[in-house]
Amino acid sequence: MQRRAFLKKAGLGAVAGTATVAVPAIAQTTPQLNWKMTSTYSSATPALFSTAQLFCSMVKDLTDGNFNIRLYPVGELVPGFGVMDAVGNRTVECGQTASYYYYGKNPAFCFDTAVPFGLNVRQMNAWMQEGDGLKLMRELFAPRGIVNFPLGNTGTQMGGWYRKEIKTPEDMRGLKMRTAGFAGEVLSRMGVVPQQIATGDIYPALEKGALDAVEFVGPVDDEKLGFQKVAKYYYYPGWWEGSAQVSLYVNDKAYAELPKSYQAAIQVASRAAANHLVEYYDNNNPDALRRLIAGGAVLKSFPREVMDASFKASAEVYKEFCDKDAGFKKIFDNYMAFRDNVVPWFRVAEGSFDNYLGAALARQKK
Repeated sequence: MQRRAFLKKAGLGAVAGTATVAVPAIAQTTPQLNWKMTSTYSSATPALFSTAQLFCSMVKDLTDGNFNIRLYPVGELVPGFGVMDAVGNRTVECGQTASYYYYGKNPAFCFDTAVPFGLNVRQMNAWMQEGDGLKLMRELFAPRGIVNFPLGNTGTQMGGWYRKEIKTPEDMRGLKMRTAGFAGEVLSRMGVVPQQIATGDIYPALEKGALDAVEFVGPVDDEKLGFQKVAKYYYYPGWWEGSAQVSLYVNDKAYAELPKSYQAAIQVASRAAANHLVEYYDNNNPDALRRLIAGGAVLKSFPREVMDASFKASAEVYKEFCDKDAGFKKIFDNYMAFRDNVVPWFRVAEGSFDNYLGAALARQKK
């Protein structure tokens, strides 16, 4: 009698002549799930695409193979700049992209990736994870049906490839230049004709003369895409991208339906994959730059006059957007207050160390 009572209480007794066994709790909390993930990128940009692959692999491992995310490169399910809409309307459950591609929907999305004369990679990580960045970005994405997660950073980007030398701000006028996000708005004030073109279409446009200049990422990706073959002047720094954060978008309803352990897997895997992207670029950019130079690329820094004109134009655009959009101003004020507070510290510590070490190594080689 005591045994039968125990089994009944445990849910393991016979009911109407049929034996039923309760499903173990762990099976209930780790269901088999299959998601689709689209990317703005493909294997043509291995650093970026491998980060998404790593994320999917880690989610699977962290859930004992029960949560599978199938990754689709750009164009297979969704066009390159269609990730935001696809995730928001749940055509796919998640996606990898850079938020400044959606500048046309709302310029404030650029704060999730990069804005002119903004934060470097460590500063951006600090603003997002320890400052108010992630909270502000979550508020921005919520009306789109998206929960966003940082998924890595390219670090400071290069200023791009040009068919001719840039000696003064006047040399920028009339240039048809592939760029994205806020950079295009600022560059247009300097006379540039900005073009937002998907990755696979950039090289043909440059080769055929439809573009005069291209900025993409930096040595690793630029070498892979072959820009140096048709535009030899390689400028730095990319003042519009002191760093460029890549993002994971997750449909908010799909995310809310997940068990807490699967939500945690997404959080952990995205942080780990984000670190991978930074490490990949830091490890591979130096050698890629050397190969580009050896292959004929002419490395040049933007003249101070050009940098000053760019800084001035950026400030003017920021003011215009703040004056007409309170939401933009809220994020701008927070972001720039963080920047203005952290940059002096970096000048004291990081900057002084890097500048001395770079000069010392140069003297050592003479």
